[in-house]
Amino acid sequence: MGNLFCCIQVEQSTVVIKERFGKFNDVLQPGCHCLPWFLGSQVAGQLSLRLQQLDVRCETKTKDNVFVNVVASIQYRALADKASDAFYKLSNTRTQIQAYVFDVIRASVPKLLLDDVFEQKNEIAKTVEDELEKAMSAYGFEIVQTLITDIEPDEHVKRAMNEINAAARLRVAATEKAEAEKILQIKRAEGEAEAKYLSGLGIARQRQAIVDGLRDSVLGFSVNVPGTTAKDVMDMVLVTQYFDTMKEIGASSKSSAVFIPHGPGAVRDVASQIRDGLLQSSIQ
Repeated sequence: MGNLFCCIQVEQSTVVIKERFGKFNDVLQPGCHCLPWFLGSQVAGQLSLRLQQLDVRCETKTKDNVFVNVVASIQYRALADKASDAFYKLSNTRTQIQAYVFDVIRASVPKLLLDDVFEQKNEIAKTVEDELEKAMSAYGFEIVQTLITDIEPDEHVKRAMNEINAAARLRVAATEKAEAEKILQIKRAEGEAEAKYLSGLGIARQRQAIVDGLRDSVLGFSVNVPGTTAKDVMDMVLVTQYFDTMKEIGASSKSSAVFIPHGPGAVRDVASQIRDGLLQSSIQ
């Protein structure tokens, strides 16, 4: 704003309050204006129409008696058509807005629990904005936006909240780990049961195949060699199995020393023992 030869220049986004002999006369818009000071005209002051921001930090407590610091950001501006009200009615606009913010926050937050304060910060900001809008519109100001930018509990409270959260997460992790171990044990037990079942099934099939092979051998030998009995064929099969076993024991590199009676009589004894065992099993 300049003042030369009774002319002044008003900057953009600014209005100038003009008085004449100490009384409000006019609001000068941006541009060049004639201000004849010798006729009693003078500039009382200027008013910015730009958007301004006021950060208010308010300490209060919640319903569960936790003290918190609530930081509210108020964005406001003067209305061009009410510039005279904005200039004359308030001596300190920022202090007036701050007082309203304190009043609304300290009336709203004590009704909420700490967790609810974090969840309902938008509702708190809306309440502050509505109250400020009703109050400041009478003084020529517009409340553009109200934001709750920060909620800071006491340091001990924050540490306790973090510990509660950490404990809850550890509990969930322990539950999941136990559930995973349970599944592993169940699957391992099912695998062992299936393996034992298949092993037993294999042994049963092996024994069945041995029995079928012996039966076929006895029948085939009886047909091809007339005059032989089933007992003779079984004795011959047992002898063959006996020598095959001896051969496997001798050929194995991991076999230990085994002392058994050997000779023609030993084969007869082995055959009789096996035969007697089978007969006893059949009788039982």
